[in-house]
Amino acid sequence: METPAGVNAEAWAPVRMGAQGAVVTNHPLSSMAGMRILMSGGNAVDAAVAIGFALGVAEPQGSGIAADGFMMIHMKDAKSLSIANGTGTAPSAATPERFADGIVTNGILSVSVPGICDALLSAHERHGRLPLADCIQPAIELCLEGVPQTHFQCNLAASHDLLHSFPASAAIFAPDGVPLKPGQIRRNSDLAKTYALIAEHGREAFYEGPLADAIVAFSEQAGGILTKADFAKYRMEWQDPISTTYRGKTIYEAPPNSSGHVLLQELNLIEHFDVAALGLHSAEAIHLMVEAKRLAFADREAFLGDSAFVDVPLEGLLSKEYAAERVKLIDPERAAEAVAAGDPWAFQNRAPAAGKSPGHAGSGMGEMRSDTTHYCVIDRWGNAVDGLQSLSGHFGSQVVCPGTGMLLNNRMNYWHLDAGHPNLLQPGKRVRHTMNPVMVFDRAVEEGGALGLCCGTPGADVQVQVNMQVLSAIYDHGLNVSEAIHAPRWTHIQTGMTSAYPHSAGSPHSMVGEDRFGDAVIGDLVGRGHPLKKVGAWAGGASMGAIQVSEFGSYHAASDPRRDGQALVF
Repeated sequence: METPAGVNAEAWAPVRMGAQGAVVTNHPLSSMAGMRILMSGGNAVDAAVAIGFALGVAEPQGSGIAADGFMMIHMKDAKSLSIANGTGTAPSAATPERFADGIVTNGILSVSVPGICDALLSAHERHGRLPLADCIQPAIELCLEGVPQTHFQCNLAASHDLLHSFPASAAIFAPDGVPLKPGQIRRNSDLAKTYALIAEHGREAFYEGPLADAIVAFSEQAGGILTKADFAKYRMEWQDPISTTYRGKTIYEAPPNSSGHVLLQELNLIEHFDVAALGLHSAEAIHLMVEAKRLAFADREAFLGDSAFVDVPLEGLLSKEYAAERVKLIDPERAAEAVAAGDPWAFQNRAPAAGKSPGHAGSGMGEMRSDTTHYCVIDRWGNAVDGLQSLSGHFGSQVVCPGTGMLLNNRMNYWHLDAGHPNLLQPGKRVRHTMNPVMVFDRAVEEGGALGLCCGTPGADVQVQVNMQVLSAIYDHGLNVSEAIHAPRWTHIQTGMTSAYPHSAGSPHSMVGEDRFGDAVIGDLVGRGHPLKKVGAWAGGASMGAIQVSEFGSYHAASDPRRDGQALVF
């Protein structure tokens, strides 16, 4: 099919090219906030802070300052790559016994200690160039001047009753007693005051001062379990990334409690096949990627948890030798009827640590209910940030803390309650996360490797599989970032291996593919044993954003037409 912007393949919008900076986010106004900072002399971290705060105003269904997130930060001159892990912890009173009747999916009992605020502020303290107040100012202005409610946001909000019935939430999302319509201006003056407090007083305002007091007081009044001590002892964590190689490139990901290792395992598996020779969007290539995804997710279910509590066998999971064993389970002609976790410990040069669970395979499956937001930014000096933030479900807990304008997360819905599960709920533990920022270099970053790509997407358990599709499109088939993002998309969910709780053991696995693949490809995949359902041309899920660095040093940016995203360059 001929499309208006395709070069090597279909594309409905051209790659946006710039020489001094690039920003991609899931909302035009948050992209503009980041670009404003870049054009004012700020670096990528300054712009990421502006974006992180602006997203809570512009895209409240996916993010907010009372959310969680990861930031992958590359500082070019220092040859450094680090992870700011801003994922929150379970309250000290959160035990399996406390939730014996089941995990709560909205309201105050679904709220964990927020972490992204500490990550944003710590990243700025370590790497920022402009004053913090300057970076937060664009978001304050958005709160006061207002943001038009998009069609996408209205459609999501329609099914979230608490968002329109809880008084502090309704004041923002249904101020006249009815939900906002597309184009209506959504303002949040309380959130402007919250942002101003943080701009002036930093993390102390959020974790030790008036904002922590407000959230804890609201929690106590509403029957929640958050305490001032939970906030006071919270700290974000600086981590080293994990990596593998694929087609001569070095792919970096976030370590546990992120699901980043799943993408790296997928790539380790599919590199055993000549994916390029199989053809772009061929049934053969899609089949192999789905089967690789299934094997990697089986390992995630068995082994992934907070590494402070669980001994995750990362060396084994990422071993090329382990992948060579696991790939033998992939039948190139037929989908496996069932998949099970492997034994990465056999490829790990040590035994499981005493006192930590080595994990075990769980069971059951829940439907995907998560939402997240992704952004990436590169500055004129070649520094880059790839970030994800999430309230967990759409609009999080759906409750706004009175007087603060902050939507609170519902991250507690990701916990497991089965004894021995690596993601078992424990006080002070970080839950298993689907968020996974991605950067690609031409060789190891500490050896002076050059950044080639940063990318990512919201979408719960869809994230790592969509990232795999985009990376394969670029590095196996030579597509540019716009073509790779606009390509037809498939997503696959397997029994027992999604993140949202509660799990239902009887749920079958499922797969969807956009109808742009064509009936022949879809029929072939069904014939191979995949339970594929055809969906609309752009209904495959997720919302990818990416910036590629060309051989000439220019920045090529693209966003996903499946949501409200925007790529900007200068």
